[in-house]
Amino acid sequence: MTLSNNQIDEIFTLLSLHRPHPAIELEYINPYTLTIAVILSAQSTDKGVNKITPALFALANSPTKMLELGVDGLKQHIKSLGLYNNKAANIMAMSRALLERFNGNVPSTLDDLISLPGIGRKSANVILNCIFHQPTIAVDTHVFRVANRIGICDAKNVLETEKQLMARVPMQWLQRAHHWLVLHGRYICKARRPECQTCILNKICEYYAGGE
Repeated sequence: MTLSNNQIDEIFTLLSLHRPHPAIELEYINPYTLTIAVILSAQSTDKGVNKITPALFALANSPTKMLELGVDGLKQHIKSLGLYNNKAANIMAMSRALLERFNGNVPSTLDDLISLPGIGRKSANVILNCIFHQPTIAVDTHVFRVANRIGICDAKNVLETEKQLMARVPMQWLQRAHHWLVLHGRYICKARRPECQTCILNKICEYYAGGE
């Protein structure tokens, strides 16, 4: 069972009142550096990524400068993160692809973005939303958990969750829905110990209503 359209609208109304200006917590200075930060964030926390990117971006804030830094130089900056060898290889290949195919610019379509090394559908939707202000929803672990736990969706996988959210979230909330769900999952609707008693959505939430 999922929530009604009116209940979903109420959820995002409450989230908007609680957090009027939700935003991605990855730090970046231009479309390219956001793309790098998104690649680095795979299986790493935003906080961990933000610790190492200022020094990296001071040296390499464009595809050309990243290639000049070289894979070994990049690894020295990102070795505190998980999977740093794979991430370094993807970042170099992605930077080269941007120069060869897109004049060094981050493309603005889903198909072009997911054609780049290291960029999957979730990452592409983050970039489309944050840089190009498209009403996309990137389904990470937080969004998947919160949307299905609350009752906005009833989906078994990430892609189905994205499709249901795109269909069910009212258009006025769609641009920022991803951010509200991520932040709610990160700080309130946590995986193991959700803070249901103090949650602003507990009167609507199916999980809380079920007494779990």
